[in-house]
Amino acid sequence: MELNNTVIVTGGAGFIGSNFVLEWLRREGGQVVTLDKLTYAGNLGNLASVDQDPRHLFVHGDICDDELVAGLFETHRPRAILHFAAESHVDRSIKNPGEFVRTNVVGTLNLLKNACAYWKSLDAEGQRQFRFLHVSTDEVYGSLGPDDPAFTELTPYAPNSPYAASKAGSDHLVRAYHHTFGLPTLTTNCSNNYGPFQFPEKLIPLVLLNALEGKALPVYGDGKNVRDWLHVQDHCSGIRCVLEKGAPGETYNIGGRSEMKNIDVVTAICDILDELRPDAKIGARRSLITYVTDRPGHDRRYAIDATRIEAELGWTPQMRFAEGIRKTIEWYLSNMSWVDGVRSGAYQEWLHQNYRGR
Repeated sequence: MELNNTVIVTGGAGFIGSNFVLEWLRREGGQVVTLDKLTYAGNLGNLASVDQDPRHLFVHGDICDDELVAGLFETHRPRAILHFAAESHVDRSIKNPGEFVRTNVVGTLNLLKNACAYWKSLDAEGQRQFRFLHVSTDEVYGSLGPDDPAFTELTPYAPNSPYAASKAGSDHLVRAYHHTFGLPTLTTNCSNNYGPFQFPEKLIPLVLLNALEGKALPVYGDGKNVRDWLHVQDHCSGIRCVLEKGAPGETYNIGGRSEMKNIDVVTAICDILDELRPDAKIGARRSLITYVTDRPGHDRRYAIDATRIEAELGWTPQMRFAEGIRKTIEWYLSNMSWVDGVRSGAYQEWLHQNYRGR
């Protein structure tokens, strides 16, 4: 069976997936087949700019649908599948762990099973070229103390939330399919992403939009939880690099080298908005900061050591946080119609459920 110059992207209407699809079509040739279930975080508006692009095909469907996934491999004969589809919000995983296991574990297993059958049907050259790239998270490694060294690819897994546990399970399945069946897999574990098209339940867009409207800015606990922030465009470039140069069966950590306390992220957003959109009625937006009861199992610190991808594959992040957060805020301010489109009644109900009583 001959390969096409086609890639399948699961979860390609979500935050990171849609940024990847748009960047891929700007930089690469061939067709992109986007598979997305269009749950609360999947939004076709993210892909509106390529709606008429003949190189892009959108398929509405579930990665757990065995017949659908098998048909996509048979019809499109891709050279790679890039697996972004996942339930990804920790707070939602605490409310409904089962959905996270279904999508992140069972869905990944279904993709692997069908990818392996497809790969085995290829000739020797096709098998050599094909890749299954699985996009994961640094949360599988657990939590760090303030002076602990950053996570490396050899850090033992210690997931602390249902979300992290479900992603750890999917990582292990990807590894098993390589070692048991020979499927040429690649895994990337990234730090916290931010940038255009991020659903507004996540910290940066939630704070940004609340601050813009003069609403309370909820900060968990003491606000000193630390994350390494990675601009989504840097993440996408790292994934393209791993797809092109990574060794099958290996894992590569992708980080932004931008560790920040949550409270410092929040105050940075406040200060930039005060500069770009001053509002006398609201005043200094730092006054809107409201500390709320911490969420269960909240990891204290994540940090990624990206030495391997930098040394072996030649990738480095290009955007420091100060530049990236300003560009992100400017994007949201210029795309309020997109914001209005995703802030549905269902989203408002989620905010009420998650922060009520905190």
